[in-house]
Amino acid sequence: MNRREKEEYLREYSILKSQGKPFFPYAVAKDGAMACVVLLVIILMSIFLGAELGPKADPTTTTYTPRPEWYFFFLFELLRVIKPPEFVALATIGIPTVCMILLFLLPFYDRGPERRPERRPVATLTAILIIGAMAYLTYEGAAAGPPTQIDMATPASVIAEGPKVVQQYEFGRQVMAQSGCLACHKVGENGNGGPGPALTDIADRLPAAGIERTLINPTAPMPSFSKLQKDSPEKFNALVAFLGRLKSDDNN
Repeated sequence: MNRREKEEYLREYSILKSQGKPFFPYAVAKDGAMACVVLLVIILMSIFLGAELGPKADPTTTTYTPRPEWYFFFLFELLRVIKPPEFVALATIGIPTVCMILLFLLPFYDRGPERRPERRPVATLTAILIIGAMAYLTYEGAAAGPPTQIDMATPASVIAEGPKVVQQYEFGRQVMAQSGCLACHKVGENGNGGPGPALTDIADRLPAAGIERTLINPTAPMPSFSKLQKDSPEKFNALVAFLGRLKSDDNN
């Protein structure tokens, strides 16, 4: 801004400042009154409506889908997008911290007098992009599947064998996801890299019979699936069939 615009701005500012009211006690009183109203509404809602209580937590369940509060859905989805372990710190600490620092420093690096959105195209476009990205990530985070979901395409060799084999393959994948295997093993991009080995190409190292024997008589600390074989042989056979199809050629 040139000298004339600066003088005009300062003159208008001094006129508006002389016509206004001081922050204390006027603005403080208004904020305090509104805070009391909000607090009173919360107290009345807790007395008459009560707090919603869900079912008692079950630590043994394998079908529970954890979800953060809705205002953290965008960060939840960001963690799903950034899957490599070496970038987890970037998603949880780096990106949110940088955004907060830039927000706190906004009055120091944006000192222009203009406040109308149409006269600040860069700031307006940046705000629209950030809000849009957060809204999109929030929606995706709310609609995301459970963390035990195995995101792997069905191999072409399985599809070629017909819908019945595909159905058994998909059923076996579901059984594995619900059995808690991803807590110790990794399949594709899902699961944890230990203490158990990665199972993405387990069929290259073990035949189906060997996989079945390992499930029944595993090495500690892996639990035995003998009870599953006895109680639900259909699920057990589907699990073995699924693991027996995990080959490197089919998953590349």
